[in-house]
Amino acid sequence: MFETDIGGGRRARVGYSLDDLAIVPSRRTRELELVDVSWMLDAYPYELPVLAAPLDAVTSPATAAAMTELGGQGVLNLEGLWTRYEDPADVLDEIGGLTAGPEATRRLQELYAEPVREELIGRRVEQLKAHGLAAGSLTPQKVSRYHHAALEAGLDLLVVQGVVVTAQHVGAGEDEPLDLKAFTARYDIPVIVGGVASAKSAMHLMRTGAVGVLVGVGTGTVTTTRAALGVGVPQATAIAEVASARARYLDESGRYVQVIASGGIRTGGDVAKAVVCGADAVMLGRPLAAAEEAPGQGAYWGLSAAHHELPRGSYTRVETLGTLEQILTGPAHRDDGAVNLIGGLRRAMAVTGYEDLRSLRQADLVVTR
Repeated sequence: MFETDIGGGRRARVGYSLDDLAIVPSRRTRELELVDVSWMLDAYPYELPVLAAPLDAVTSPATAAAMTELGGQGVLNLEGLWTRYEDPADVLDEIGGLTAGPEATRRLQELYAEPVREELIGRRVEQLKAHGLAAGSLTPQKVSRYHHAALEAGLDLLVVQGVVVTAQHVGAGEDEPLDLKAFTARYDIPVIVGGVASAKSAMHLMRTGAVGVLVGVGTGTVTTTRAALGVGVPQATAIAEVASARARYLDESGRYVQVIASGGIRTGGDVAKAVVCGADAVMLGRPLAAAEEAPGQGAYWGLSAAHHELPRGSYTRVETLGTLEQILTGPAHRDDGAVNLIGGLRRAMAVTGYEDLRSLRQADLVVTR
């Protein structure tokens, strides 16, 4: 990444979003039937390189089961509505009928003020396991408090996700500091951590024993982190930076860590460009919030939208575009790439001649802006 002078001798690095790039065709093409989009996360094989984001507007036990049937992985927010309410259906109905604006944010804060119940964490994990691998997320501040309930219920995959995640979270009061390296060494469960946006931060997280890192800070369509905190890195640059750290860490340790792009991905073309930049898979939020089965019912709100002091994820409305299956694997009945995302990825691979996701990373990119 090169730097530019922004005035007075102050230097800033230049970054690129996925919208700034395009994939360059190669000298060969390939039949769609000869394209493979499967991937492995630790010991778990998946037909689709897609995780559903741990957002209450996107993932419920039911949609997690649907993701499993389609070949992907749903991730349930273990600090969300499903672990605060015995049956959050009425709450989701109310949220789905809100009007975007300050009053919606205030109401979200009120609804999320209900405390998380550990017995519900265990129950939700059991629901997830009834239909496949159970994947759930906790924020770094709450891992120490809630992980026992999740692990005792049989959680298969833990996602430690926040706006920005580091190898050691320093807490205060009743929340113990989270030492990810000690955690991964103690418990026999694969852990994905994020978000990160730089090679240095990613390298620290890889050394904790994490099997995957989520890339994306301030890049999602609903996040207000850049406005509220001034923090963020354009997604294409962030993926490339973290992918370079993965290569160095592989040389250092012999262990391959998955890079998962999270945020700023709206179309099949975005999925393909994320892979070319270095991602192994993507975590989707807004595209899946547009599914008919989405628990948000046309509403979409971010991970920190209900923060009691400084909300950093706005409430917005999304157009329903089709079923979850149609959004991921088609068929599409619109031409903007927002439906049949994996079909777009497959055709990008066929047009450029690459047979699998790892080989697609060899494709050339051009800056279009």
